Amino acid sequence: MNVMRPLIHPSIEDVSVEGILHVLSDPVRAAIYAELAGSEGAQICSNFLRIRDRSIPKSTLSQHFQALREAGLVRSERRGVEMHNTSRCAEIQQRFPGLIAAILNAHSVQSAVRTRGAKHKRDARKTKVG
Repeated sequence: MNVMRPLIHPSIEDVSVEGILHVLSDPVRAAIYAELAGSEGAQICSNFLRIRDRSIPKSTLSQHFQALREAGLVRSERRGVEMHNTSRCAEIQQRFPGLIAAILNAHSVQSAVRTRGAKHKRDARKTKVG
């Protein structure tokens, strides 16, 4: 008999700033969370098989979602073979006002800088080759 392990969702009182910052220090998890936080409804894990032009193996993606869930950042629900994930931004906003908005804003700024830097490097290589 195949028994599914229960999903761990900490109560909002058990969510800590340190836990949030630790989990979001990983750039892939930060990108996943930014996407989830900006979406209207639940998203399935397979929507995130490509993050920042990188393919993410399913097993690694499962580990990222587990870390996000255990830090209290997302709520996950099994529906058949799919896992539906939603952010807990509203709950975290009540516990730590402004924290998530500040983190997501910083992530957005950093992502824009990285994108411009990568484009600049590609353009520089084209100039050297051509």
